Amino acid sequence: MERVRDVSELPKAHLHLHFTGSMRSTTLLELADKYGVRLPDALTSGEPPKLRATDERGWFRFQRLYDAARSCLREPEDIQRLVREAAEEDVKDGSGWLEIQVDPTSYAPRLGGLIPALEVILDAVDSAARETGLGMRVLVAANRMKHPLEARTLARLAVRYADRGIVGFGLSNDERRGMARDFDRAFEIAREGGLLAAPHGGELTGPASVRDCLDDLHATRIGHGVRAAEDPRLMKRLADRQVTCEVCPASNVALGVYEKPEDVPLRTLFEAGVPLALGADDPLLFGSRLAAQYEIAREYHAFTDPELAELARQSVRASAAPEDVREKLLAGVDKWLAGPVS
Repeated sequence: MERVRDVSELPKAHLHLHFTGSMRSTTLLELADKYGVRLPDALTSGEPPKLRATDERGWFRFQRLYDAARSCLREPEDIQRLVREAAEEDVKDGSGWLEIQVDPTSYAPRLGGLIPALEVILDAVDSAARETGLGMRVLVAANRMKHPLEARTLARLAVRYADRGIVGFGLSNDERRGMARDFDRAFEIAREGGLLAAPHGGELTGPASVRDCLDDLHATRIGHGVRAAEDPRLMKRLADRQVTCEVCPASNVALGVYEKPEDVPLRTLFEAGVPLALGADDPLLFGSRLAAQYEIAREYHAFTDPELAELARQSVRASAAPEDVREKLLAGVDKWLAGPVS
């Protein structure tokens, strides 16, 4: 067997990790017991749930599981624990920078309102960064299933707290619902406030949703974006503009976007020059974290160590990390590549 370097030691940035979905399964079980929450069997089996979200019924089931997990986050100390543990897992996987994505409206009812919820989250991120040494920031995401006016409120709030660690604005949930252009004003507010634009697109629907993110929301990154591989002209556009796709291979397979890991068009995008940032999406539901995404690239797409190093560099370049952090991580990538194989 060919000797290769340990991808968990490869310095990298993690740009696509959802808040509740970052939770450890053991933590979910403990919190459910603490609050007397009866979880669906799919969340208690010890194995990743069987999911398929390519139809609306499957997506609804996925969302129900996510909502059940979220219902176990009720106190500030639960938020602090989740964020600290997510940071610890990222550090183990070689991450030197994490941008965790959250819709604070989902936590507002139990944490005293929208602003208190966001402040609890930001305080938890600040504490976790100090405790673990991981560079960590927040991307606030609106829910495209809700009214665009709510997205505008979130965008204004995100800009207001930009000096507390918010670096970007996103748009999540089922991209088959709600037109991207309905949220153009929210993204304009975010961009004017200095936040990067990172909406989801090109996962459950095809290349058109990626184009909509570019044309209507002026995206600087695309959450997922894998379906761009179906359109060579779109890939060239992404490559020319250096718009990064936050590709989550394990998630794509778990949700049925692709049947097998080898079907995810990682190499197609990579060889077309589209910048990529591998992400774990929702480890709680998909069963794998950041380093495992690099293992998928190696095992199923024959990425060599130099190519994995370039993936790591692309993730760092696409991040909102300060220049000194970027330089440190990029130097670490070079050191990893120059180091011994095991």
